[in-house]
Amino acid sequence: MWFRNLRLYRIAPDWAMTTSRLDEILAGQPLQRCGAMDMQSRGWVPPRPDSGFVHEVNGQWLLALGVEKKLLPASVVRQVTQERAAGIEAEQDRKVGRKELRDLRERVTEELLPRAFSSRRTTWGWIAPRQGWLVVDAGSDAKADEFLEALLHGVGPMPLTPLKTRLSPATAMTEWLASGEAPAGFTVDRDLELRSAAQAQAAIRYVHHALEGEEIRQHIGNGKLATRLGMTWADRISFVLTEKLQIKRLAFLDILKEEAEQAAEDAVMQFDVDFALMAGELVRMFDDLMECLGGEMVQE
Repeated sequence: MWFRNLRLYRIAPDWAMTTSRLDEILAGQPLQRCGAMDMQSRGWVPPRPDSGFVHEVNGQWLLALGVEKKLLPASVVRQVTQERAAGIEAEQDRKVGRKELRDLRERVTEELLPRAFSSRRTTWGWIAPRQGWLVVDAGSDAKADEFLEALLHGVGPMPLTPLKTRLSPATAMTEWLASGEAPAGFTVDRDLELRSAAQAQAAIRYVHHALEGEEIRQHIGNGKLATRLGMTWADRISFVLTEKLQIKRLAFLDILKEEAEQAAEDAVMQFDVDFALMAGELVRMFDDLMECLGGEMVQE
């Protein structure tokens, strides 16, 4: 149970929700299998096979949104449609028009859909109610939005806002590189993206490359800003920070995973230990990250 890509949101302290109430809400919207004519179905699943829909460990809540999707490639629909159209043209000695071809494609889709295979994926979410965090493990905005939409559909309006800091990540990352000094508690790794503010498409990327030296400072002096920067926190967690305050390629280093393995006696306990350790470490890292970004911007 280790998250990889984080979207961070703040929950206001006045959110009156309990574990039991949230579990009851999510249980009313479970994942159902796709019907014969459904392309996709989504709903909540227990994070652990023997748990409820909200799995709580040390006051931290783990949620899992399941999505089942039919696998019906457009190329297959197109091929069958073309074969049907060719048959009509041969039998009736006429050209199939655009509207007829579109209708034919829709009929083919309806015929193939019930026989299509399905795949499932899970988007994880973590709520730290005491610390006021909602974290979605999603590699894209679309998956994060899908999770939030499903959550808000169940719980209704909630005091939820995207995380904002007084100092923009791009400005802060650029200053760290220009000065050659990482913020307290962090080290700068060997991955970087610099992008021109004047030319949106002009970008330079460094991968596994030393970031010290005059070359980087020269790019910054020419007006480029750091939009992605690899960092490590406390020699325990490495990640890439983006200009949108997203945390990508999150990796918990060996020392942290060894601690989790030593504390667990079986697979069930391992799941809980991993989650508890991950949540505890990330809460501390978030605090340090907010401090080096000038603190949070107060939402009016």
